[in-house]
Amino acid sequence: MTPNSLPSGATPSTTATPAVGTARLLVSKVPEVTAVFWITKVLTTGMGETTSDYLAHTLDPAVAVGLGGLGFAAALVLQFTVKRYIPWVYWLAVAMVSVFGTMAADVLHVGLGIPYLVSTIFYAVVLAAVFLIWRRVEGTLSIHSIHTRRREAFYWLAVLATFALGTAAGDLTAVTFNLGYLGSGVLFAIAIAVPALAYWKLGLKAIPAFWGAYIITRPLGASFADWMAVSHARGGLDWGTGPVSMGWALAIAAFVAVLAIRQRTTPAVA
Repeated sequence: MTPNSLPSGATPSTTATPAVGTARLLVSKVPEVTAVFWITKVLTTGMGETTSDYLAHTLDPAVAVGLGGLGFAAALVLQFTVKRYIPWVYWLAVAMVSVFGTMAADVLHVGLGIPYLVSTIFYAVVLAAVFLIWRRVEGTLSIHSIHTRRREAFYWLAVLATFALGTAAGDLTAVTFNLGYLGSGVLFAIAIAVPALAYWKLGLKAIPAFWGAYIITRPLGASFADWMAVSHARGGLDWGTGPVSMGWALAIAAFVAVLAIRQRTTPAVA
């Protein structure tokens, strides 16, 4: 349906799918998908990986997980409180999901001794379940349809699951399959082109192409960040988790500033 074919007096918000029901409609709470979006997303994944490692090795692991959980909860509360997409609020939530999602994946392996292959399969099943329930309840997985609190909740559940899955998958290729962090980064850099090419050349629909690429950004960024941080003995550059986390965080801040400036100079879209 085109905008010109809407019923008289209707707007895109008032013609939401029946699954929306009586839930309160919102202005879009997610950013436009652009090149800057993908760059910022990859940066958050790397920052979350090394920040999680830094906290786990600096603090007691239980304390680190607790702080990560509190930061994650606070960032999401703030994101749900605002009534529209605000770049720094949204990307703060993504960054904290990255930190806590890394911790969640590490707990299964480091804390419980579960192999990376098993944890990767587990989180893949969790993500599939989130997508299945979201699709059945709302009728769509499109990020352009995030106009109710319930859809926003499904969106963030999916984001958290993608981070946990990507963390486990990145460790699986780097450690279990012995590719190392640089090798894993190269592998996922190639892999992320697959959904993009399938969308442009083979007719893959936008929604599966987006979520396929979104999942891969996690091990892509994390692998390169780990490569920068870990010791030479582990195949890395030995820059340390603290400096790498700070460097990637500063890069995130710069790109979020660009997004904020673009938002102020672009008319709002509901």
